[in-house]
Amino acid sequence: MSQSLAAAGTAASPAAELVLDGDLDRPAQLTVPDLLAWTQHRAKVAFDCATSGIQHHRFTGPLLYDVLTDAGPVFDPARRKDRLRFLIAVRGGDGLRALLSWAEIDPDFGGAPVLLSVTFDGTLLDRAGTQLVLPQDRCGARYISRIKAIRVDGGYTAWT
Repeated sequence: MSQSLAAAGTAASPAAELVLDGDLDRPAQLTVPDLLAWTQHRAKVAFDCATSGIQHHRFTGPLLYDVLTDAGPVFDPARRKDRLRFLIAVRGGDGLRALLSWAEIDPDFGGAPVLLSVTFDGTLLDRAGTQLVLPQDRCGARYISRIKAIRVDGGYTAWT
């Protein structure tokens, strides 16, 4: 994410929203002020950007796991380890997309501290929109900016 993106929002533009949908009991539309209600985590990251080399940034925001858990993923308690079949698709304002597995963010499995960042290098992203931050990634390709939608999907059919 560039400094220009952090400055993209102006006082005249409305707060950016992201939509949580899919296999959730409580789909939602969230803004940065909404996300500030969750416990905030900090991440000081360095990642390799193919176009501009090593980037160093600071992000703050709630864990993706906490936000999605609050939305109520519809895991089937009758299916053993049902949550392992769930995927999380994230779509940014520029059309970029990333795909994560539930196991990647679940503390019982990968436990990756993936953030829905509400600040970028100290700048509040209430107008520009949230950013997906994966501190464990060496490459910055999954750092999706201006998130528009996050879809939780456990409905695809398993192969046999």
